[in-house]
Amino acid sequence: QVQLVESGGGLVQPGGSLRLSCAASGFTFSSYWMYWVRQAPGKGLEWVSQIDTGGTRTYYADAVKGRFTISRDNAKNTLYLQMHSLQSDDTAVYYCTARKIGFSYWGQGTQVTVSS
Repeated sequence: QVQLVESGGGLVQPGGSLRLSCAASGFTFSSYWMYWVRQAPGKGLEWVSQIDTGGTRTYYADAVKGRFTISRDNAKNTLYLQMHSLQSDDTAVYYCTARKIGFSYWGQGTQVTVSS
C-alpha cells in the first residue's frame, strides 16, 4: 500500500522556521521525483519545490527561493522541506507528492500556520 505521510507542521511566528518531513512507503521512493505543493486557505494548489531522484537537482518557486530547502534521504525513504524566514503568506496545507511517468501519489498534507 502506497503511503506518503507528512509531519512537522504547526503554528510558528513570522520569521520562524519549520522542517517538514514526508515518510514514503509502498513504492520505490528512489525512483520518483518528489515535490512539495501547498494550498493556502481559499486558493488553489501552488507548486513549492521539487527534487530529482538522486537529490542533486532542486527547483523552487520564486516565492520561497532562498528561504526553503528541499532534500531527500533515499536510505530512509524520506523527503524534507526546511523552511526559514516564514511569512504569513506561507500559511497553507503542505503536501508531498511522488511522480514519475504514469504514476502520481499524494500525502494527506500537514498544516503550516504563520501567525503572531
